[in-house]
Amino acid sequence: MPARIIDLTHLLNEQITVYPDTEGPKIVSLNNVAEHGFAELQITMVLHSGTHIDAPCHVIQDAKSLSDFPLSKFMGPALVIPCTGIDAITLEYLKTYEPLIAGIDFILFYTGWQHKWKTDAYFANCPTLTPEAAKWLTMFQLKGIGFDAFSVDPIISAHIVTEENLPNHHILLGKEILLIENLTNLDQLPSTPFAFHCLPLNIENADGSPVRAIAQVEG
Repeated sequence: MPARIIDLTHLLNEQITVYPDTEGPKIVSLNNVAEHGFAELQITMVLHSGTHIDAPCHVIQDAKSLSDFPLSKFMGPALVIPCTGIDAITLEYLKTYEPLIAGIDFILFYTGWQHKWKTDAYFANCPTLTPEAAKWLTMFQLKGIGFDAFSVDPIISAHIVTEENLPNHHILLGKEILLIENLTNLDQLPSTPFAFHCLPLNIENADGSPVRAIAQVEG
């Protein structure tokens, strides 16, 4: 039976939820078929809009950008870990998944926040990793981790970002474990490993990029 494709990407438009104090996308029609014979949209947005990936240089001076990594960095076997109904993703909780984590490239954390997309409730703090749990994850050969929420850290204003209030960003990106944020449809994924792809745009020196994240599920 051929693999089933599950889209893990939110639709990108001007109505998406954006991180506090961040400007949302602006989409303008420059040309249309009726008047000009061809259609052409112009989009202006920060690279961390919608479903996107963070590079180490997003928060670490002189660290790698997305264009510094090979394509293989953005695909591989993944595991979804359910985190609904808990306040924090602790080391004790993660250790129950250790045998599976040891054999995969990506962990996707299903918090249930995907269902709050485009509502004020999306800004409430979702379950995030404790710094102890984040440091433990750096022991594995992970390429990245993802969330169906804004951030691997509690939400703050984009105007007051420091290493102290984004500890998990620094712990994980410091080890070149990429961060994929604002995923969706994680509730449709199996409890067993599956193939995951999250290819960024090929932008030189990119600190982040929108991605079309998908899962390939057998059967």
